Amino acid sequence: MFIHRIPLLTVLCLRHKVSSSKHDVVIVGGGVIGLCCGWYLSAAGRKVTILHRDPSRKEACSDENAGMVVPSHFIPLAAPGVIGQGLKWMLNPKSPFYMKPRLDPALWSWCWKFFRHANSTHVENSKHLLSTISLESRRLFVELAEELDFDLIKNGLMMLCQTEEGLEEEAKVAVMAKEVGVEAEVCDAARVNELDPDIQMDVVGGVWFNQDCHLDPLIFMEKLREGIRSRDGVFLDAECKSFVRKNGRVVSIETEEGEFLDAEHIIIAGGTWSGELTKQLSLNIPMQGGKGYSLTLKKPAELPRLCSLLKEARVAVTPMGGKLRVGGTMEICGTDLSVSRKRIQGIIESFSKFFPAFKPTDFEGIEPWSGLRPCTPDGLPCIGPVPGLQNVTIATGHSMLGLSLGPVTGKMVSDLIISDKPDMDIDLSRLSPDRF
Repeated sequence: MFIHRIPLLTVLCLRHKVSSSKHDVVIVGGGVIGLCCGWYLSAAGRKVTILHRDPSRKEACSDENAGMVVPSHFIPLAAPGVIGQGLKWMLNPKSPFYMKPRLDPALWSWCWKFFRHANSTHVENSKHLLSTISLESRRLFVELAEELDFDLIKNGLMMLCQTEEGLEEEAKVAVMAKEVGVEAEVCDAARVNELDPDIQMDVVGGVWFNQDCHLDPLIFMEKLREGIRSRDGVFLDAECKSFVRKNGRVVSIETEEGEFLDAEHIIIAGGTWSGELTKQLSLNIPMQGGKGYSLTLKKPAELPRLCSLLKEARVAVTPMGGKLRVGGTMEICGTDLSVSRKRIQGIIESFSKFFPAFKPTDFEGIEPWSGLRPCTPDGLPCIGPVPGLQNVTIATGHSMLGLSLGPVTGKMVSDLIISDKPDMDIDLSRLSPDRF
């Protein structure tokens, strides 16, 4: 399905008249972060109302992503070497990275902030925080899989490498992983084949992160919706246009049709569009959409047991039941959801080089999906209250980790609203929405 451009301030699509009755907790955004917040708040006894786009439009980044739960991703997006590699890739129309040039001061401000964070000091200061919340989120996923009855495949993730240089780089990551409590095994080609014997791979080796998991994101999100509805949660197809403030609180949300939702507490979890909304609350969150694509083979020639990332190609591969999802790219593009056929072809060609049983023609007739990852310039999410407002909490900016960090984000937001502090020992100021 192709995704059409939507206006910057359109976080939600208004489908019908919205009641003007009093609401307890209103969550702006019905993607995986908003749903996880709704799940844990409703479990704590709060009445939840979620404003969301029509799910049939499949515009949320959560819908058809790679479905990976990745404690292995403890290095933030802003890291050493990223900028140099990105500049090289900019010259290749099929590469996994692209930044769409445009005369936008917000883009260049974001780039400057990203440049300032892309260093080893930032990685060192962030890796323990990311690994801690990632491992906790993984633990919560295990609990949710049992409670909500969805398949969480705990086979681990294989970082596959086609070059010795790539394997050496990932071996260094494996050493760092062990330092922060993430299990990692450096594998030669024989060990890779032993762990995933059902698929042919043209690789020299890989790193197996055995705590990583995968799932079907659409099934997971539907289970969350069912659970929230079972606790009298309400879903409204409504567009948040503006906020009404009074005495240090947001007392109402105004919809596009001029109606108002009165709320005790508001959570902004609108993904890439959150930054446009928070500007109205005098909070600047620098945010750029990082566009990614996926294609799903319904009858793949072979089906791996493990999900994997292709090191040199930056392509994600996930088995989902009998299907196989292949995705990739990071296009810094604002809110442009148009599809680049050349980059789609790059994904397909790279995948076929790693897995020789597949041919590019296997993907003929498959319509690509695109989604926007909400990227902050330091690669860390924004979770916490809005300064100067007593009843607004932010949960956004998860970059490529929205699904993976969904449960821990929902739990932290619920804890903040219920008891003013998270139920885990972390420095939440590192994730403060006003840190920029």
